[in-house]
Amino acid sequence: EMFDHAYNSYMDYAYPADELMPLSCRGRVRGLEPNRGDIDDSLGKFSLTLIDTLDTLVLLNKLDEFEEAVKKTVRDVRFDNDIVVSVFETNIRVLGGLLGAHVMADVLKQRGERMQWYRDELLHMAKELGYRLLPAFNTTSGLPYPRVNLRYGVVNPLSRTGTESDTCTACAGTTILEFAALSRLSGDPIFEEHARKAMDVLWEKRQRGSDLVGTVINIHNGDWVRRDSGVGAGIDSYYEYLMKAYILLGDKVYLNRFNTHYSAIMKYISQPPLLLNVHMHNPTINVRSWMDSLLAFFPGLQVLRGDLKPAIETHEMLYQVTKQHNFLPEAFTTEFRVHWGQHPLRPEFAESTYFLYKATGDPYYLNVGQSIVEKLNTHARVPCGFAAVQDVRTGTHEDRMDSFFLAEMFKYLYLLFSEKSQLPINIDDYIFTTEAHLLPVSLSTTQPPCHTNNTEPQAHEDDLFSYSCPSAQTLFPNNPTFAKTIRDSYKYLTGVGRAQQLKLVAEVSQTPEHEEVVPLIVQLISPPFLGRTVLTAGSAKFGMDLTKQEVSPIRHVETACLLPKLGACRKSTVTLEGSSSAETPLFQMVGDGEPTNDITVPLVFLFSKEGATLTATLQEHHNVDVLLLPKEKQLGKEKPEKLNIKFRLAKEGDFAEGETESTTIQLVLEQSETDTETNNEAASLMRENQETRSSPQKDPESSP
Repeated sequence: EMFDHAYNSYMDYAYPADELMPLSCRGRVRGLEPNRGDIDDSLGKFSLTLIDTLDTLVLLNKLDEFEEAVKKTVRDVRFDNDIVVSVFETNIRVLGGLLGAHVMADVLKQRGERMQWYRDELLHMAKELGYRLLPAFNTTSGLPYPRVNLRYGVVNPLSRTGTESDTCTACAGTTILEFAALSRLSGDPIFEEHARKAMDVLWEKRQRGSDLVGTVINIHNGDWVRRDSGVGAGIDSYYEYLMKAYILLGDKVYLNRFNTHYSAIMKYISQPPLLLNVHMHNPTINVRSWMDSLLAFFPGLQVLRGDLKPAIETHEMLYQVTKQHNFLPEAFTTEFRVHWGQHPLRPEFAESTYFLYKATGDPYYLNVGQSIVEKLNTHARVPCGFAAVQDVRTGTHEDRMDSFFLAEMFKYLYLLFSEKSQLPINIDDYIFTTEAHLLPVSLSTTQPPCHTNNTEPQAHEDDLFSYSCPSAQTLFPNNPTFAKTIRDSYKYLTGVGRAQQLKLVAEVSQTPEHEEVVPLIVQLISPPFLGRTVLTAGSAKFGMDLTKQEVSPIRHVETACLLPKLGACRKSTVTLEGSSSAETPLFQMVGDGEPTNDITVPLVFLFSKEGATLTATLQEHHNVDVLLLPKEKQLGKEKPEKLNIKFRLAKEGDFAEGETESTTIQLVLEQSETDTETNNEAASLMRENQETRSSPQKDPESSP
């Protein structure tokens, strides 16, 4: 029913557009809506959501709808578009979607019940798209460009791309499943050859001391641009595709590489239940204190590896975070507070939940799945589909329903609650791509492994599951509660559900127990503003600390794009369209993993609306003098009086010097007879312990 609501909303309000805008009840057409930056590189005017959803229709037994959707795809979708798209996203969503749908169409046709008209049209479309992606691989290293023009390629003067020098590790290392499947289904080896070459380069460029890879790499010379290493955004599906390439293609080279990387991950990155980014050259150093939500796929990959204990631990940590915030925030700290509040309906947590249930058979994971379903219906469902959550702290929605929500979320949830007999295919005959498209493992028998693609043996120890999938009977022989014993250690990790304790403290501290974002302001003080225009701003974790240093008025305000001459600009900025400090919680700008000691200028962050105000002011007045300072120090504003509150234990009516009944609030703690007896016993026991203790007595006033 949930899938029907989402899919029918797309077909009714958005098709043939790439995506549905569920709040506006219309389609998102690239070029007609405000530019969202890199996010829009997924959109190629090729009915993205329809293609991404095709094999989901089969899995959910919607075979009539599938046949109709295939006919629409063949009739309406064209790839000869003058548009620049992400190679990574187009590969996993569109090429993968076409291949998965072709495989499903072929299965249904062979059964003789439907799709008798089908003549491999989807495979021909996939091959055409594959050829349109190939120009991206025309680099000296073999690593692909991050973007390609579907009509003009990369080097053509009309392509409007090809100037990039960097790509992410996952972007370069997440083509082997789709490209190899395309080669083996079509008979053209060129696709698999290019994907293998990119995987070979990433393997060769790993840090030999740690066996880790970085996050961003130069596509021309293979040098690492960002050396932070983790299992989340930027790297995630590279590791996934090494493991799954072995399963799909039967090539042991990929398994050897995966096992080598996996040993390094468990040695350096895995700090149960956390998965923390480290420096690839010095992996004993954590490079940041937060995690991103994309790493939620990793427990599912660990299930395929057979390493269930850390999978259970990390999954339970993630579940506790969802209990606290309803969904996984895009990023959260090691103390499980929100770092980035967005949640674009990502499916990775549901994916890992499904794999853990299949591995353990533990009904606990059905309950986890039920909580996902309920929270989606309660907090994301809108009249025209499901809307992404702009901030999990406020529950505000974003006018966005990504295609992966239909491609992945409903597959994993439906499979979680279904029996094998209820499915139209034998799910064990297929491997999931990173976009949850279904490719048959029988492809491994259609072509022998590539003999030139060798990996030297690595000096890591094989274990019981280095070359096999997990067996619950082997892992938990006659002990079905084993998974529960692992989970129980992390049951109250985030504090949710734990019995609260009353603490009396000697004095209320002015320093909160966790770091807060101090509101800053940009106050325009030159005529004609004279301090009356005040823009609320967020702070930065680098540059001058404006809460501790006074800053003289700044002239000639520079916008972010002009900052390189100050040595303070990073390579990318994120614009939150339509955001404002009144509607969106403040957050701090953080570094990108590189040292920030060289940044000494004062920096603040303005949301979209405040930034537009400042930009318009600069355009009108050219030179503007501003003050950057904490909000509480705003010029022309009275400072509020502070109220200091102290707590102390005393007998009722016992006032200290300077205290009177009119200025004192008394909290009377009453004891029952049972409490009195218990306290008397405790006091007696304490006296006995103190008499036998040889160490000096503590000052009674400093005791708890």
